Amino acid sequence: MKPTIAVLGGTGQEGGGLALRWAHAGYPVVIGSREAGRAAAKAAEIAGRLGRGVVEGGDNRRAAERGDIVVLTVPYAAHRATLEAVKDALAGKLLVDVTVPLVPPQVARVQLPPEGSAAVAAQRLLGPTVKVVSAFQNVSAHLLESVTAPVDCDVLVCGDDKEARAAVVALAEAAGMRGIHGGALANSAAAEALTSVLIFINRRYGLKHSGIRFTGLPEDGETR
Repeated sequence: MKPTIAVLGGTGQEGGGLALRWAHAGYPVVIGSREAGRAAAKAAEIAGRLGRGVVEGGDNRRAAERGDIVVLTVPYAAHRATLEAVKDALAGKLLVDVTVPLVPPQVARVQLPPEGSAAVAAQRLLGPTVKVVSAFQNVSAHLLESVTAPVDCDVLVCGDDKEARAAVVALAEAAGMRGIHGGALANSAAAEALTSVLIFINRRYGLKHSGIRFTGLPEDGETR
């Protein structure tokens, strides 16, 4: 059986898009939100679009408790508070941190936190019982809106545990993307910083979803 994926902040565009694609790939999905009603409505929407699959909703804490793998897709302003609220429910689990440290109004300028990255800050807050992996920061939410649309963007996956990284690479592939091992969790600073660069590129060239590609790698399916 596939692990249950809990998406905290799953009512947003990024979280909702990832949840949609994982549910389409056959993973049981739990949508989390600060408001249980919004999460339930989003879960019903995804289930209705797919016509199948197991999708449920609840508040962030319930979702964290239900998930085997927990994916954090909340805005940076809610990053620490959300983690503190679900910290004990994450013990012994894999947390995929999608958070980008964007600080309005200058979101097109790199502004990394004192810890070096949001993912490193999450690991320090949660402690060694949680395996934090950083991924999906550079994927535009617009590309996730359809389960069939191609995603022209690689996913840089960073984490200190090799097996945990491999699990997230597999999740990227299940969602229709190519996951690339990016090394230690500290390297997540590169992916987080690139998001601000991509925002600037989108504005400068009138785009909606510029992304990143890594060249010279083995063919798809050989990157794990």
